Amino acid sequence: MKIKLLALTFAVSCALAGNAMALTKAEYKTQKDQISADYKVNRDKCATLKDNAKDICVSEAKGAEKVAKAELEAQYKPSAKNTEKIALAKGDAAYATAKEKCDDLAGNAKDICVKDAKAAHVKAKEEAKVVKAAVDTSKEKAETMGEVKKDASAATREADYKAAKERCDSLAGAAKDTCLSDAKAKFGM
Repeated sequence: MKIKLLALTFAVSCALAGNAMALTKAEYKTQKDQISADYKVNRDKCATLKDNAKDICVSEAKGAEKVAKAELEAQYKPSAKNTEKIALAKGDAAYATAKEKCDDLAGNAKDICVKDAKAAHVKAKEEAKVVKAAVDTSKEKAETMGEVKKDASAATREADYKAAKERCDSLAGAAKDTCLSDAKAKFGM
């Protein structure tokens, strides 16, 4: 709980600090061009790799570019929406790379890996919504914040349950039944 509160405080601080550090149009264009150049360099480094290692490398390069562009946009035009876009870009990048890493696995291990990646992605998306609501300056903030947190918690629990359920699929008989009932109890399903 303390970690979430610290993360939320940090996100709000960054969003509010962003207002003081807004970029000029020329600075924005220069930095955007630099992000594109950095992406090309990072992508070109992947050319020496083969098979899935190359796919993972390219995914990481694309993710870094998307996150950098979202951060730049938030710095250029500070808003709750752009703050949310940073968190979404980070979650999407991590998810894409995690899915690529799952390709090295097979069978149930791969299924579990994909479900875990999906659960982490859902959690990141829901946390992005909470961050957006936290930096919202409208009068309905308190109402919105409660609803967003409630929805985020439900979506995260459901994704975690699906990942736990996938782990149970590797078991059989009574062990599988026990695993499923434990997962239902743990995640309130």
